[in-house]
Amino acid sequence: METRACSVASRLKILIFRPSQTTSSPPASTLTPPPPLERTTVDIAAIGIKNKAAQRVKTQTNLDRIEAGLARARAAIRRAVLYRNYSGDTDPSFRPSSSIYRNPYAFHQSYMEMEKRFKVWSYREGEPPLVHDGPVNNIYSTEGQFIDEMDDRNSPFAAKTPEEAHAFFIPFSVAKVIWYLYKPLLTYSREQLQRVVTDYVHVVSTKYPFWNRSLGGDHFMVSCHDWAPDVTKASPELYKNFIRVLCNANTSEGFRPGRDATLPEINLQFGHLSAPSRGLSPSKRTILAFFAGGAHGYIRKVLMEHWKDKDGDVQVHEYLPKGVDYTKQMWSSKFCLCPSGYEVASPRVVEAIYAGCVPVLISDHYVPPFNDVLDWSKFSVQIPVERIPEIKTILQGISTRRYLNLQRRVMQAQKHFVVNRPSQRYDVTHMVLHSVWLRRLNLRLSNLIES
Repeated sequence: METRACSVASRLKILIFRPSQTTSSPPASTLTPPPPLERTTVDIAAIGIKNKAAQRVKTQTNLDRIEAGLARARAAIRRAVLYRNYSGDTDPSFRPSSSIYRNPYAFHQSYMEMEKRFKVWSYREGEPPLVHDGPVNNIYSTEGQFIDEMDDRNSPFAAKTPEEAHAFFIPFSVAKVIWYLYKPLLTYSREQLQRVVTDYVHVVSTKYPFWNRSLGGDHFMVSCHDWAPDVTKASPELYKNFIRVLCNANTSEGFRPGRDATLPEINLQFGHLSAPSRGLSPSKRTILAFFAGGAHGYIRKVLMEHWKDKDGDVQVHEYLPKGVDYTKQMWSSKFCLCPSGYEVASPRVVEAIYAGCVPVLISDHYVPPFNDVLDWSKFSVQIPVERIPEIKTILQGISTRRYLNLQRRVMQAQKHFVVNRPSQRYDVTHMVLHSVWLRRLNLRLSNLIES
């Protein structure tokens, strides 16, 4: 069934991200003549209208109230864009006024509306470790951190009942499913993974009306595992409206920017949350560009072929020389190269941001995180794969003024990639939720049900 929901890619970007409210009757008297018949008729008609209005109020469903609230949120965002103002924020300590935002007024108002209204129901069915659990360290950490946060019933975004929820979270962990069901690894077939997820969807769609009501359009998953995009490939019709929040945001492999959202890949060390650093000041960063990492994936092989251990300005290493500290090298670099590996996502993007190093994205078909809100051209450099041999020329061609602006904006973007527990305003968890909120804003369930 074709939905009538507006696409985020078209309508929302135009709408949001383009820069540019009984008196009681007197006592009856036996001397008073009765009112004329037509007056009485009018009164009866008015009473009938009131009764019908009261009946409509009584029969208004939870969904009606939710959709009415979303309509008010859309209207508030339109007004913010039209009048270019900030309103409704009880904590004015931070307002997104930087050029890193596609439209700071729209983002600010949208975020305020999210904090005021957005409720998520995390389905309670199932047991750990396949659901309600996930890795909270290493490169899949954002998957587990988000699952853990959404399962916390004290979260300000947690719905008390599913009936009041705007969106529904499917709390399975692709990483944990693979860890437990594919150990030992005897096959690369995705069939087991797909069956687990589809069985879970079948359980909740049978027990509750919400999946069928929206055809999955207000349901979402979050995963940082490379196999996550394959979860939905076995049943494309079932999942065609489903929101996937993925690290592996590759448009050539079915990632849909208008429906899906990008999850940042963050390599959290055991026992630690993210800790952004200012690094060295721009004037003390003596390395033009830096990368160190394995040569997996064709993009990195091309990078190694042209630059590995060959240039003092563009320092590319498969293995760091003994005694050289990886983090300190990033602190000392103006630009940090972030080539894709086997998959498009790389934790080096966030590592660069943490280090105050301007990310240089070298990838094909990658949609960066929070691209609905953040204008990545304002705080990163993108170099096509075919221009890898020209890296030094391209980066040296960036003027000092432009570099300083890029670096300053990297520092402004840091707050949106920080992992906090519990989550805090504008941090990475709230930004992921905001990505889902935007997609829910563009889904009119009343239209979907009528169709």
